[in-house]
Amino acid sequence: MITVKGTISTPLSPSKAFAFLSEFEHTSEWDPGTPVVEKRSIGPVAVGHRYHAEAEFRGKRQSIEYEVTELREGHIKLRGENKTLVSFDSIDVVPSAAGSDVTYTAEFQLNGFRRVAQPFLKPVFNSLRDPALNGLRDKLNSLV
Repeated sequence: MITVKGTISTPLSPSKAFAFLSEFEHTSEWDPGTPVVEKRSIGPVAVGHRYHAEAEFRGKRQSIEYEVTELREGHIKLRGENKTLVSFDSIDVVPSAAGSDVTYTAEFQLNGFRRVAQPFLKPVFNSLRDPALNGLRDKLNSLV
């Protein structure tokens, strides 16, 4: 499994940061690697809600279907899947002296014969981290 993880700090309060981030359809507003995220379920976010995303990876756009698997105050976890991979994305928001610390973790498991390539693809997946974290920080800061 390939794990990509990072933490940003923002002056936005934990409740406001989590309210925004738990609505996963906002991901396309801050993650340049995920230009499309559409909510497929109605009502407030809850376990079982589904999303359709399109991620850009190595110059190609891939569809990923996500489902919320965990949701509690300050924490959301989603499972995404397509024919080439399974991903687990989690967002954790905790209070800090200046506002909030937000940790985003993405874990990727390649399917089938692609698993052999995981060690070689880790740097490519890691290259997605900084643009996403910078976008996340900038977007949350704009909501202050």
